[in-house]
Parts: sequence; structure tokens; C-alpha cells
Amino acid sequence: MKEIKIKLTSIESVKNFVEKTSKYPFDIDVTSGRYVIDAKSIMGLFSLNLENVLTVIPHTTDEESLKKLEEDLKEFIVK
Repeated sequence: MKEIKIKLTSIESVKNFVEKTSKYPFDIDVTSGRYVIDAKSIMGLFSLNLENVLTVIPHTTDEESLKKLEEDLKEFIVK
């Protein structure tokens, strides 16, 4: 299972993130500690502490889709 570490730094970045993840047909979760939130839920994301680095977990085995998702999320990815 692929995990992508991201940081959302503003209200605008959360909106942009939800917009980008919403176009994918598979489930995508965001985890922070013990919390697991649907990446397509703007209200869910705002319930997290956005000061922390978040983990994105896409639920697909399609390598092409994973690469496209990573490309779409590159502005949020932290190394």
C-alpha cells in the first residue's frame, strides 16, 4: 500500500487538495495519528490538526493512477 506524506498549510490548500482527490474513482484516506479521514471530505480534513504532517493512503493497485495522484499532489508532498 502506497503512503504519501503531505502538509496542508492553509484553508485554500485544503480546498485545493479536496478538489484534486475528488476526481479519483477510488477511496483515498488521510491519516493523522489514530484518526482516519476521507480525503474527499473537506469537513473531515478541517477536523484534523493541520500543523501535523498527514499521510495519504490511496486504495488502488493501479500504478498509473498512483503516479497521476502523486503528480497532482506534488505541491503538498513533504520529503
